[in-house]
Amino acid sequence: MFVTTVGRADKETMILAKRLAEELQIPFIARRKRSVRDIQAEHNEDDCLVFGKKRMELYRYQEKEPFFFHPNLAMIRIKRIMRGESDPFLIAGDINEGNAVLDCTLGLGSDAIVASFAVGEHGQVVGLEGNQYLALLVDRGMKTWEDAEEKMISAMSRIEVRQGDHYEILKTLPDNHFDVVYFDPMFEETIQESNGIRGLTHFADGKDLSVEIMKEAKRVARKRVVLKDHYRSSRFEEFGFEVIKRKTSKFHFGFISNQ
Repeated sequence: MFVTTVGRADKETMILAKRLAEELQIPFIARRKRSVRDIQAEHNEDDCLVFGKKRMELYRYQEKEPFFFHPNLAMIRIKRIMRGESDPFLIAGDINEGNAVLDCTLGLGSDAIVASFAVGEHGQVVGLEGNQYLALLVDRGMKTWEDAEEKMISAMSRIEVRQGDHYEILKTLPDNHFDVVYFDPMFEETIQESNGIRGLTHFADGKDLSVEIMKEAKRVARKRVVLKDHYRSSRFEEFGFEVIKRKTSKFHFGFISNQ
């Protein structure tokens, strides 16, 4: 991985991009009017983090389109909630105002944003992401996004993003520390039409669930452990989740209640 800037970067952007590269301990390569693909071809065919004031982008080598943060799906879901409609994730987690939610597989943060909106200013949402570049991109995206209603912007800004292995972090947490512990692992069976999932797979942590992880999750969760997975996933039965089936969706939510 290396860092470069957007095509027309001013001095401030250059300084911030160089600082970011130093923090990440990866090379900074000046753009100099070259395309990202040209720079990648010249420098070891690495993935690339493109820094700009408004957003950051991750370019996988030889991929045409970059991967970047966008809260589109979360905004659609929040608008539905504001109209009085239900959200299956909030139902599965029994997530209410003032709750504390730990999202162990943050990804692009769509569910974390919805949870933050639901728990409000007096609640807490922490998102864990194993990949440091994805964690950085999503954290910055959530803190700088402006094209949304104030309630949505506020919900994003309240989310605390932590980079690290969710099993190792769970082991450090006290009993009943969060109301809800949530997992949205890579599906065992790929949903082909999901562009977001395809773009995420290269950068996201592909760590699977295990008996040890579930033991820690149930210890840390005061109310529920929640799993989102493909409707044919074996994980629901393997770990004892009560499944909320949805006829029109290729993924379901399941929960284990601690109450």
